[in-house]
Formats: sequence, C-alpha cells, structure tokens
Amino acid sequence: MLLAAALAAPLVAGCGSTGAATGTEVKASAPATRPAVDPARLAATAKATDAFGLDLLHALTATPDGAGRNTVVSPAGLATALAMLLPGARGATAQELAKALHTDLDPKQYALAVGALDQRADGGGKATLRQSDEVWTQQGLPVEPDYLATLAAAFDAGVHTTDFKKDPEGSRKAVNAAVEKATEGRIKDLFAPNTIDPNTRLVLTDALYLKAKWASEFKPGHTADRPFHKLDGSTPNVSTMSRTDDLKYADGSGGIAGEPWQAVELPYADGALAMDLIVPAQGGFAAFTKGLDQPELDRILGALSAQPVDLQLPRFHFDTSNELTPALRSLGVHSAFDDADLTGIAEQPPLAVSTVVQKATVQVDEEGTVAAAGSGVGVGVAAAPAPQRAAQLHIDRPFLFLIRDTSNGRPLFLGQVTDPQAK
Repeated sequence: MLLAAALAAPLVAGCGSTGAATGTEVKASAPATRPAVDPARLAATAKATDAFGLDLLHALTATPDGAGRNTVVSPAGLATALAMLLPGARGATAQELAKALHTDLDPKQYALAVGALDQRADGGGKATLRQSDEVWTQQGLPVEPDYLATLAAAFDAGVHTTDFKKDPEGSRKAVNAAVEKATEGRIKDLFAPNTIDPNTRLVLTDALYLKAKWASEFKPGHTADRPFHKLDGSTPNVSTMSRTDDLKYADGSGGIAGEPWQAVELPYADGALAMDLIVPAQGGFAAFTKGLDQPELDRILGALSAQPVDLQLPRFHFDTSNELTPALRSLGVHSAFDDADLTGIAEQPPLAVSTVVQKATVQVDEEGTVAAAGSGVGVGVAAAPAPQRAAQLHIDRPFLFLIRDTSNGRPLFLGQVTDPQAK
C-alpha cells in the first residue's frame, strides 16, 4: 500500500495534476503506526466478512443461470472497498451498508478493523499476498479532511487526483492500470467502458493478489483424466490431481435440508494460509449451498481434524466479473444508489454510488494457487430528482374508510364500503 504523509486543507482543491492519464498523488495524513485494534473487534469483523461473503455468493448464484456456473468472489476485497466508503456515509446510507456488511461497529472503527485485517495479509516469506487500496478524486473536489484521514489511518490508501469531467476515459484507464499492476496483470479493465463518466467524482479501489505453493505439492505424474458429475447430469472427463496425505478432514450433514458433506483443508507452504474444500453429496449441492450460512460454515471448519486422506481434486482456472449493484440491492443496500447521503466525503456536490464492480480470478494446479481480485466503487454526482408524477387512485373496488381527529389520531369512524349503491 502507498504510504501517506501530510495533507493540506482543502484536501483536493488547489492540487495540481499531471493529467487524467496519470493523476497526481495527494499525500493524506496518516499516523506513523496504525492505531491498534481490539482483537475482539478483529475477530468479529472477520466473521462479519464471512457472513457478507456468503450473502454475496448466494445473491450471485440465486438465479438458475448463476447457480450452474463457476463463480469466485473476494469478500475481503469488496468488504475493504465498502469499508472505504462507509466512513463517508450518513443516515440510512450508512445503516444499510453496515447491515449488509454485518457490522455494528462505528464506521471509523470498522474501517480500522478491516484495515488491520488487510495489513495482516502477508505470506510470511513463503507466499505472496498483497492488498493495496487507492482513492481517485476529481480535481477541485472539496473532500472532507476527516474522511481522507480515516482512509489513511485505516488503509494507508494512496490518494490521486484526476479529471473525470474532461477525460473520463483517460481516468478510467489510469484506475484500471493501477489495479492491473497491483495484481500482477491478473485483473485487467476492472471498470468497463462508460462506467466512469464525466459525472464521476470519486473512485475507491482494492486490489488483492495471492500466489502460494501447497505445503505438499501434488505430483504431476499422478494427474489423470477422471469423470466429473456436473449439475446437468453430464459426466465429462477432467484433468484431476491426486495425492494421499495427512490432512484436516471432516464429514457430516448440514444446511437447511441436512445434506451430507465432506470437507478437507489444504495448507499452503507459508503455514498461515489454507484452502478449504466443502463437497456436498451428489444431488445435494443446491440445497446444501442455499442453507450454508456463517454459523454452519464455522461448524464445518471447526470439525476438521488431521487424518489420512485419499484426495482427488480437479485442476481449475476461471475468472468472474460482476457489476454488483443488483447483488447489493438484494442485501438491502438501496440508499447508497438512490438517495445517498455521502456528505462525510464532500458536502457538495450531492454524491451517490454509481457502480460497484469486482473482477476475480483463481488458478489451482499441482504447485499451488494464484488468485487475484479487483474491487471498485464509483461515486458520481447524484441525479436530479425526477419530476413527481401524480398518484393515481381510481376507487373502483371495495374499500375501508376512517374518520379521525388528526390532532391526536383518535378514530371517530371506521368502516368499509363494498357496494356504493346499497342503502
């Protein structure tokens, strides 16, 4: 992450720029060391991210099309991007974001907790695990000093100015290039054409990159084509790795339908990272996945214990790209898009979230795993309220009526009309 230094107020107004294609880094005030975060808050925030991630996965796979396709999301990446937005939100906007993120912490405290968890993302020398955060602002936007100070303290976020108004395409390319560089070229074009436009005033990004070798690698000579039973009933042969080893393993039943499952944990060489695989019984995938929540996931992972395991695992490599506004709306986040209060970022102009995007990739083979994700939040000038349409009420069906004292709400008469012509 970029190290931030002293910041003059106003934060962005008056700062020069070398052009939208490159931007100018503005130094935001950050303490020499990040504030300590209570371990209990860290644990609660980690569990909250688990719950948020499961909600996000459920939302993305709720449709028949989504349920049948490969999907990878980065809960940590998106939670970080939204944690960068949350300290600038107020009222219902902040409440809905906090609820979706499963946190009851103060927005600043939540940001500090997420930032502390991100800071612990290192591979211990035996794996590469990097997470970087950036803020891109419109030249002259009077960003609140407290807001950028929070981002600096929590995320050590680099702050850049650019000119979305005059050169939105150049700005988009600059943002995307920074994410691409941070993910070793794995995440390209995070923001698609036209998602950053002349109305954009602020972009927040998180980039996460992982490259880790297994603690015990699969031998390539043991990889062979083996049948894989797909949801549609077909059984193609796929390249499948195999090994027998002492691994953490568990089996049982769970979910809303009590579906049987098996689970195994594959440690990486750094000793602090692992991949957990949870495999519902044949025919039970949909019901099990639908019922999987954070407490159930905790129960499964808590049941893992070391024992010999004869493991076969298909190699896989795929990418996922999502515009996440519909998914976040399904989780109850509406105000941020429709009637936002982001005055903690800037009092003027009125701002609203215009897009939330994530691209992720994962590759698993005999040596280990390479995975990356880019998450972005675009904030633009809020649209002017639409002209109010006349409400239409044609009373052409039975109805109730109430006659009341409006000074105290006391009902004087209450009734219903089912036939206006009856005497």
